[in-house]
Amino acid sequence: MAIDRRREAAGGGPGRQPPPAEENGSLPPGDAAASAPLGGRAGPSGGGGEIQPLPAPHPAAGGQHPGCSSAAAAAPSLLLLDYDGSVLPFLGGLGGGYQKTLVLLTWIPALFIGFSQFSDSFLLDQPNFWCRGAGKGAELAGVTATGRWDSGDVANWTSPPTTPFSTASWGAAGNLSNSSGADGGDTPPLPSPPDKGNNASNCDCHAWDYGIRTGLVQNVVSKWDLVCDNAWKVHIAKFSLLVGLIFGYLITGCIADWVGRRPVLLFSIIFILIFGLTVALSVNVTMFSTLRFFEGFCLAGIILTLYALRIELCPPGKRFMITMVASFVAMAGQFLMPGLAALCRDWQVLQALIICPFLLMLLYWSIFPESLRWLMATQQFESAKKLILHFTQKNCMNPESDIKGVMPELEKELSRRPKKVCIVKVVGTRNLWKNIVVLCVNSLTGYGIHHCFARSMMGHEVKVPLLENFYADYYTVASIALASCLAMCVVVRFLGRRGGLLLFMILTALASLLQLGLLNLIGKYSQHPDSGMSDSVKDKFSITFSIVGMFASHAVGSLSVFFCAEITPTVIRCGGLGLVLASAGFGMLTAPIIDLHNQKGYFLHHIIFACCTLICIICILLLPESRNQSLPENISNGEHYTRQPLLPHKKGEQPLLLTNAELKDYSGLHDAATAGDGLPENATANGMKSM
Repeated sequence: MAIDRRREAAGGGPGRQPPPAEENGSLPPGDAAASAPLGGRAGPSGGGGEIQPLPAPHPAAGGQHPGCSSAAAAAPSLLLLDYDGSVLPFLGGLGGGYQKTLVLLTWIPALFIGFSQFSDSFLLDQPNFWCRGAGKGAELAGVTATGRWDSGDVANWTSPPTTPFSTASWGAAGNLSNSSGADGGDTPPLPSPPDKGNNASNCDCHAWDYGIRTGLVQNVVSKWDLVCDNAWKVHIAKFSLLVGLIFGYLITGCIADWVGRRPVLLFSIIFILIFGLTVALSVNVTMFSTLRFFEGFCLAGIILTLYALRIELCPPGKRFMITMVASFVAMAGQFLMPGLAALCRDWQVLQALIICPFLLMLLYWSIFPESLRWLMATQQFESAKKLILHFTQKNCMNPESDIKGVMPELEKELSRRPKKVCIVKVVGTRNLWKNIVVLCVNSLTGYGIHHCFARSMMGHEVKVPLLENFYADYYTVASIALASCLAMCVVVRFLGRRGGLLLFMILTALASLLQLGLLNLIGKYSQHPDSGMSDSVKDKFSITFSIVGMFASHAVGSLSVFFCAEITPTVIRCGGLGLVLASAGFGMLTAPIIDLHNQKGYFLHHIIFACCTLICIICILLLPESRNQSLPENISNGEHYTRQPLLPHKKGEQPLLLTNAELKDYSGLHDAATAGDGLPENATANGMKSM
């Protein structure tokens, strides 16, 4: 009996189950197959692959040993899981004519999306206004005061980012200057802002005349007299599209991962036509704002699915280039928008003209297929086989070119049941959720601080004649965004995704801190006549830091979204993209919120986002590098997308970090040798491939 008790104390009792495979360093057959294609193969650039083999999950309920699992529960063939290494080369990569056509079809709608994104700056721009019946002198007074009014009004502007998920918050009604008698004794005063007295005599008017600056004869503000006491409704109308985009990103992203990219795209097209055209028929501002919410919701579905489809069609070396071309097409819509508004003259015609091009996308129902990569990742092999045959037929390919035997392996897996995943599965991961959260914070900070720099450059405190005209303001912001995208192409080409994001975030932080600290110091010295400082010097520094900040923060936001699309697994890519894009929407939402409160809390807003940039600089170092790497296909691949240092290790240098397998158990030394045996032959102590 004593011997039996000693055996039970040592863990050798009759009721003890054998240790699971992950504790002794071995992998079950299914999980080893699932993690091998991307982890055991070097990237196209010749460097070490970064998606490492995955430790096995715990055995299923019931205590069944992993080795006893049935063939149906095992992972699919390694060949089918390696989409970038086997399936995509079999289809000809991006060299096939059909693949090029599909990429082109994802570019064309970016122009229509650009029109919709920047429509708020024309539909909801606050014009000059004066009381009707005051005579020609009042109109001249409004025109004369335009320069002063513009310079105060553009303080509320936020630059419109060129990513396919942005809207701009343009002038606010609450910042009109009261110029009574300033420009001539005969001219009646302009109305004062409602926050300076709702009962002001110069707002006591029953009818208004407007001087619209955007090339339109009538817009939403002049249609329903959204001035003085009703000025707050303009901000609510601006909220509606942004809030619709935020909810659309979150909801359509989850749906696209469950039912597919194609159904979400097609239904979003149908409903944006319904809601978008109905916006032009609105009878009041409440109806306008409500319908704009649903328009933004559907627009988010189109943006999200096209972004994911574009990424999933491309081989590793072409993903960034294809995505940036789409961004440039969307920017073309931004540059063409003023001409479109001048051509339409009326806001209802402009709204209808923005939405009608989406009618062409109804043809996508018959010509645009489902994402083959998503079908393979979710193990829908029956549909994947039909789509592969469709690709080979369109490309006039010979089936005998299947050197690796993709089709025979696919035939063996046709009976497998689909395995779809929801974004909530990220909660149970270690690294994947961390990567997504870091990119969410980056996009939130980038687009949130963008408004701070825009206000500093175009605010009333900077007297720059060039920035007192609507079109000069609009094209200045657009040109900065264009320069940012061009610089991003060069920087990412040499520094990679993580290095480029880190560089632009450092520039954003420096511009923000210098603007908050140095300008206050210059302003203090400018009060002394012997210091040689003046307000003009402060204005020049403010404009310089603002341009650098807008330039860098735009790149931070755009690159964060692209980074997320690359490191998020295919099975939940739309859900991960939706989270990052929704975070970007929250960042942009801070601009109309501050405008609604008449810029109260603006300085604190800038300080908070400046602190966030410093936090983001540290967090970016935790991200992996995805340049020239295969896209992760399932949660296992995404979880083990390991991080490499910015500077490579020297030859012969031993890293200090241990692998997950070695960190599993600290309780005893007897497992150390077993854990070491479970490591791949081509892996070093920190999970990187040995040279």
